[in-house]
Amino acid sequence: MFISLVQSRRAFYLSFLLMTISLLLTRYTSAQSIPKATVRGVVQNKKGEPLPFATVLLQRTTDSTLVKGGVTDTLGQYVFDNVPLASYQVAVQAVGYRPGVSAPLALQLDQLVVSIPPLQLAEDARMLGEINVTAQKPFIEQVLDRTIVNVENSLVAVGGTALDVLEKAPGVMVDAQNNRISLQGREGVLVMLDGKPTYLSSEQVVTLLRNTPSNSIQRIELITNPSAKYDAAGNSGIIDIRLKRGSRKRGTSGSVTIGSGYGRLPKASSGLSLNHRQGNWNGFGSYNYDYGKFLVDIISHRRFGNGADVVINDKQAARSAQFNTHLFKAGADYSPGKNQVVGLMLDGSFNNATDFIVNQNRLYNGQGQFLSDQPMTNDTRLVFGRLATNLNYKRTFDSLGKQLTVDADYARVVFHPESDLFTRSLDQLGRPIAPPLLQRSRSSAEVTIRSGKVDWVYPVNNRLKLETGAKFSFVKSDNDVRFEQQLEDTWRLDQNRTNHFIYDETIKAVYVNTGWTGAMWSIQGGIRLEHTHSVGQSITLAKRMDRRYINLFPSLFISRKVGLHHQFRSTYSRRIDRPNYQDLNPFIEIYDPVNYYQGNPFLQPQYTDAFQLGYAYKGQTTINLGYNRTMNVIAPVNVQDTQTQQIKSTVENLNQLTNFNVSIGFPVSITKWWMVRQSVDVFFNQYQTVYLAQALDNRQLSANVRMNHSFTFPNEFTAEVTGFYNSPTASGTVQLVGRGQVSVGVQKSLWNKRANAGLNLSDVFKTMRFGSYNNFANTEILFRGQFESRVVRLSFTYNLGDQRLKSTPQRRTSSEEEQGRVGPR
Repeated sequence: MFISLVQSRRAFYLSFLLMTISLLLTRYTSAQSIPKATVRGVVQNKKGEPLPFATVLLQRTTDSTLVKGGVTDTLGQYVFDNVPLASYQVAVQAVGYRPGVSAPLALQLDQLVVSIPPLQLAEDARMLGEINVTAQKPFIEQVLDRTIVNVENSLVAVGGTALDVLEKAPGVMVDAQNNRISLQGREGVLVMLDGKPTYLSSEQVVTLLRNTPSNSIQRIELITNPSAKYDAAGNSGIIDIRLKRGSRKRGTSGSVTIGSGYGRLPKASSGLSLNHRQGNWNGFGSYNYDYGKFLVDIISHRRFGNGADVVINDKQAARSAQFNTHLFKAGADYSPGKNQVVGLMLDGSFNNATDFIVNQNRLYNGQGQFLSDQPMTNDTRLVFGRLATNLNYKRTFDSLGKQLTVDADYARVVFHPESDLFTRSLDQLGRPIAPPLLQRSRSSAEVTIRSGKVDWVYPVNNRLKLETGAKFSFVKSDNDVRFEQQLEDTWRLDQNRTNHFIYDETIKAVYVNTGWTGAMWSIQGGIRLEHTHSVGQSITLAKRMDRRYINLFPSLFISRKVGLHHQFRSTYSRRIDRPNYQDLNPFIEIYDPVNYYQGNPFLQPQYTDAFQLGYAYKGQTTINLGYNRTMNVIAPVNVQDTQTQQIKSTVENLNQLTNFNVSIGFPVSITKWWMVRQSVDVFFNQYQTVYLAQALDNRQLSANVRMNHSFTFPNEFTAEVTGFYNSPTASGTVQLVGRGQVSVGVQKSLWNKRANAGLNLSDVFKTMRFGSYNNFANTEILFRGQFESRVVRLSFTYNLGDQRLKSTPQRRTSSEEEQGRVGPR
C-alpha cells in the first residue's frame, strides 16, 4: 500500500487537495443557535516585538469580572472564542513589564469577529532591577514555519564547530564522505550566513562550517518551505546560520570567552565581543579564534570490473589534521531619524590548515590473488579566507508597517590548497615492483560575489499586506589547478590533470507576495521569477558551456486557528537547485591510486515541488506531513573507468527522487527543573534512473530522532543532555549507514551571573561513525570511518560592562529585518 502510494503522484495530489479543501470547509460547518463572538489580538513591547507567554484576561467592563483567560503564543497572539455578546476589556500581564488594559469594546450582532489593536507594554525598570529571570529558550524550538536551534543557549555546543551543532539539528544529516548536507532526507540545501547565500560549493560550505566556532553562533534556522521572498535555490529548503550580534543595551557591554578541549588531540578556543550604543549610534565587533587537531580512521572495500578484469581493493587510511581559524565581525548602525536606519557591516574568516593522510592500498584480482601493495601519502596545506561587506538602509513610513529596505553586498572568498602525493608499488614481501610516483598539485580558487536587493512592504490595512522586491547577483568563480609529476628529478606539468576553469553566473529576480490575516484564517501567496545566465569555461580543455533560462517559482501558505491552542496549515512551494560550479569543472582530482574524481560540465539544474500539511498545539507541539518530488536529481555516482581500471567518482543527473516525510516535535515538562524536547522525522526516499544502460531503484524508509534534556538545579547550576540517531538512508546511488551520539554538559553561574563556567563531553559512547554502501554500475564500495568525536571541553565566559544598563529601543538594520522575517529573536 505504501509503495503504491509513492508511485501514484495523482493519488497524493488529490489527497493533498482534498485535505486542504476540508480545512477550508470547516469554516462553514459549525453553526450555533446563540450568536457568540471571537476576540483576537497581539501583545507587543514598545519596540513592536511580540511578547510570548504573556497572561491575557478577558474581563467585563462593568465589574472587571473574569470571563476567559489564556496565554499568548510564540508570536504574541491570543484568541478568545465563543464569547457572549457584551462589553469587555482585555487585561495583560508579563514578567518585567507594566500591566496593560485595552480600551472597552462592545460585541454586537453585526460584528462577531473583533480584532483589538496591538497592546504594547512598557518595561518596568523596577521589576527588571529586582527580578532575576532564569528562563531561557530551549535548544530546539519549533515554530509554525521553521525549526530554530538556539545554539547560544546550549551547554553541549560550547567549544565545537558549526558542523557539530548542525549534526544535532532535527532532520539534518551531514555526509562527511561526499561533503553534502541534507534536510529531511533530501539534498540540495541552501546554506546562508545571516540571511545571505554563501555562493560556495558543497565542499567549501562544509569547510566553512567545520572552521566556524560554535561560540560565534546565535541560532540556526531550518526553513523547509520558504516563501517567494527568498531565493528559489535550495531543493530541500534553507539552513540559515545566524551569528551573534552586538547587545541592544545603551553604553558599553561585551564578553570574553576562553576554552580548551581534548579528545585524542588537543583543542582550544577564545572569543571577544564588544558593543557600544550611544545616542543615534551603535557600534559592535567580535573576534573568535579556534585551534585544534583531530584524527580520522577510514577503511573501505572496493570491487569493480567484470569477469577476468575484476579488481578488489582493501584500503586503510589514517588522517591527521590541524586547523587555525580566525573569525571576526564589525559594524555600525546610525539612525538619522526616528524611522530610519543606515548600517554598515564587515565580517570574515581566515583559516590555515594542514591535512596528512596515509593510505594503505592492497589490490587483488577477482579470484582473491594478490596483485600489489600501493601505499600512498597525501600531504595537504590549505588557506581559506572569506571577507564580506554589507551596506543597508531601512525606512518605516507609518505605524502599519509600510517600509522600504535596501541591501548591497560584496564578498570575496579564496581557497588555496596545495598537495604533495607519494605513491609506491610493492610486492607481497614489500619489495618495489615499479619506481615510486611523486606528484603535486597547486590549486587556486577565488569567488567574487556582488549582489543587491530592494524590498517594499505595503500593508493595505491591519489584515491585508502586499510585498514586492527585486534582487540581482553576480558570481564569478576562478579555479586554477596545476598538477605536476616528477620525472627524472624534474617536475613536469601533467596536461591531463591540469585545468583552469572560470564560471560566471548572473541571477536576476523579482517577486510579489500577498498576505491576508483574519480572525481564524491566514493566507499568503506569492510568485518569484528568476532569470539565470551562466557561463562555464575550461581554458585548458577549450570547452565552454553557456546557458540561459527563466523559471517561475510559486508558493502558497494557508493556516487556520481552532481555538486558542490549535493551528492547521498547508503549504506548497517550487524550488531549484543549480549545480555547484565545482561540480561543473571537468578537472581530475586524485583520491588514491584506484579512485579519482572528475566534474561534469553537462549537469542540469534540479527542480522540486514541495507540499506540506502541518498542525501545531500551543505553538510547541508540531506534526508535519510532507511530499516532495525532484526531477533531474543531482547526485554523486561511482562508475568503472575501463581504460584506466580505476573507479571514477563524478556527479550526474538522476531521473527523479520521491520523498515522503513525517516530522513530530513536542516538549515535555517533567518537573519544574527538568524540561525535555523531542523530535522525530520519518521519511521515505526513492531514487530512480537509468544510467549506463542500468536501472537504479534505490529506496529506503528512514528515521531521525533528536532529544534534548535541560535541567535547572539550585545554586545556579544547569545541565543538559542531547542525543540523536540517524538510521540508514538512501542517497543517490548509495545507502548511508546509521549513526548517532549522546552528549552531556554542565554549567555554573558565578559572581551574580557576571561569569559562568562550563564542562561538556561530546559523543559519550563513541558511536559517531560514518559510512556508506554502493553497488551500482559494476562497482561495489563499502566505506566506514570514525571521527575524533568524543571530546571533553572546559569553557569560561566573563561578561564586561554594566549588566544593569537599560536597553534602548531596537533599531534594526535591513539585515536584521531579514532575521525578523525568518523567526523570533
